[in-house]
Amino acid sequence: MNKPTSPQNKPYSFSVEEGKEYHICMCGKSFKQPLCDGNHAGSGIGPRTFKATESGTVSFCGCKYTVDKTGKCDGTHSSL
Repeated sequence: MNKPTSPQNKPYSFSVEEGKEYHICMCGKSFKQPLCDGNHAGSGIGPRTFKATESGTVSFCGCKYTVDKTGKCDGTHSSL
């Protein structure tokens, strides 16, 4: 399995809008963190999709090792 690059060891607080879909970077190579910008090409690690059910702030994974299927932070960074 390919390993992601960890751009930071804490979550990204990101404002989302109800009804919108966001593609969350999981390879760590995006220049638009936490969003995917396509730099994962060839890495074997693609983005995860988050669909906002309400507007607000979401904590997305910064270390890129979360097991959450939508890319939200699950606290894994505290054990790395």
